[in-house]
Amino acid sequence: MHAVRTVATAAPTRHRSLRVAVLAVLLTGAVAACGTEVAERAGSTARWAEPSSYSYTLESSEGERALIGRFRVTVRDGEVAEAVGLDESGERVVQRSLGDVPTIGELLEECKQARAEGADTAEVEYADDGHPVRISLDWEENAIDDEALYVISDYEPAAP
Repeated sequence: MHAVRTVATAAPTRHRSLRVAVLAVLLTGAVAACGTEVAERAGSTARWAEPSSYSYTLESSEGERALIGRFRVTVRDGEVAEAVGLDESGERVVQRSLGDVPTIGELLEECKQARAEGADTAEVEYADDGHPVRISLDWEENAIDDEALYVISDYEPAAP
């Protein structure tokens, strides 16, 4: 949190009081919003359990890595059963090795591992139903090409 320095001015006391009140409301709202976001994220994590079968679209970008591109992924019995490259990079990854395309659980595990290793950034954003929609990783803030960004869309659990 930044230190706040107050400078006395010749403004009337009621204007100064009004400014202080407005500032207090704004700061309280900002702090409350931060707490809500963390609670929502934690609650979402607890609510979502990776189903054994589902499909999703993955856009993997940033950094110098093998897994770059856009994919439509089908997971059955907890493993990637099918992956279709939706762009040129994605097609190359799928042709090289289907095993390079992860399940959502594997992406979350990568984030967990990054946190355990002290990565500068290891963040997950969740949808209202609790499934992850964005995973952002950066192992070293000032290093070049060590980032990873995963955007998850079109998530569909398999019908029971």
